[in-house]
Amino acid sequence: MGKSLKLKISLLFTFLLFLMVFLCWMANNFFLPAYYEKTKVNSLEDVYDKIDEIILKYGRESDDAVPAIEKVESVSNVNIYILSDVNGDGLDFIYPLAFSIGSGADFFRNDRLRRIIDALQRYLVGPGPGETSPELIKTSDKFYVYKCYESRYDSKYIDLIGYLNLNDLVFIRTSYSNISESAVISNRFLLISGGILLVLCSILTYLFSCGITKPILNLSDISKEMSQLKFENRYTGKRKDEIGELGRSINTLSDKLETTISELKSANIELEKDIKQKTEAEQMRREFLANVSHELKTPIALIQGYAEGLADNVNDDEESRQFYCDVIIDEAKKMNNMVKKLLTLNELEFGNSNMELSRFDIVSLVKSVADSVELLAKQKNITIVFNGTDPAYVWADEYMIEEVITNYLSNAVNHCKDPNVIDISFSRHDKKIKISIFNTGDIINEADINSIWDKFYKVDKARTREYGGSGIGLSIVKAIMESHNEEYGVTNHSTGVEFWFELTMD
Repeated sequence: MGKSLKLKISLLFTFLLFLMVFLCWMANNFFLPAYYEKTKVNSLEDVYDKIDEIILKYGRESDDAVPAIEKVESVSNVNIYILSDVNGDGLDFIYPLAFSIGSGADFFRNDRLRRIIDALQRYLVGPGPGETSPELIKTSDKFYVYKCYESRYDSKYIDLIGYLNLNDLVFIRTSYSNISESAVISNRFLLISGGILLVLCSILTYLFSCGITKPILNLSDISKEMSQLKFENRYTGKRKDEIGELGRSINTLSDKLETTISELKSANIELEKDIKQKTEAEQMRREFLANVSHELKTPIALIQGYAEGLADNVNDDEESRQFYCDVIIDEAKKMNNMVKKLLTLNELEFGNSNMELSRFDIVSLVKSVADSVELLAKQKNITIVFNGTDPAYVWADEYMIEEVITNYLSNAVNHCKDPNVIDISFSRHDKKIKISIFNTGDIINEADINSIWDKFYKVDKARTREYGGSGIGLSIVKAIMESHNEEYGVTNHSTGVEFWFELTMD
């Protein structure tokens, strides 16, 4: 068995924390000294700009300049010294005032002043014998920034020396602690605290991973029971994260599997019933053959009779012989048409017809079929009213739906009576579109309205025979619409009959 998920999560989090501690340690070693030095230099530059502004604003001899400089010195943690040749006899300290060069013997006893004088001498004159030259770390047209070490005081400093806009010499000093030692101490602390954090986080991560894996193990147990077709156990957690979503999905899957298995069992029972009904199906087949034989008997008899008449030269004139030939041809066409429809119906009912779904405009298709029967309608003085303009796209087998429309329109034309109007309309509701074909004329008897979809059923056999109907067209409509799982039907109105069907719009 491979490593558990909780162990993998614990190792991953521990490694990530270790990597963060290591990267912090590397940053301290390699980048902290340079960053610290750059920060100090930037601080000195800011102080220089502030001192220059103060001297320009108040003047070098103003009493208001001193408090402002002292404030900058205190806030920035630096020492500021400003010298100027006020009297033309050499540089004097104008800040701080206690460092006047004319202060006598006390001048040399002032240790702080001695340091400043030594530093200024080093920068203005040059280092004395045995002294180390300061390291220039930045320069500009107004000042220089140095890093120096005074062995006498064992101290490091960063000094800025330059001239203000009034040509006063300014010297700004800030201490530069041993950042390397600070980095060592910081790294040691980081390693100690990091080690403690690693241990604590490893424990917390393990506990956290247990909280994750426990519901996963529960889900695993549920799935195992599902594989054994046991659906009683359910995920009962209230989590709202991905695990909770997975648990609810498994519950849904369990319900659907249970329902599906129940449906399969029901289907199996139905199949057994179908097997028992095999005898009834055979009887239906025999009835079908009997109906077909009956429907073909009349045209065959007509063809045979007129053909024998032609053979016996019953009529010698050319017109009579042509009439006999026309009857034979017409009856043969009717037989051929009926056989084609029977074959189509047989394919639909037995599922042998390959339905090819495509996206097309149903309004345009109905208009095309209506245009094709326009000539026949005009011959019978029938007016076709088309109430459809906006396209409506559906997914269906376009050839089969065209067959439905053709059958509906053919029936409408053949049964239309005064005032001889066929009305084609469309209505949309939700994602469905309803196509209605209404014709004025006689309504269908309620006793016949459910039977018109049956094969070979004819409400008016004489009229059906008159226009060559076979009683199969509406059976084909029924088979096509049921193969599409769509609704269809017929509705009687006070002035005529409406045949309709529905399709799903995309």
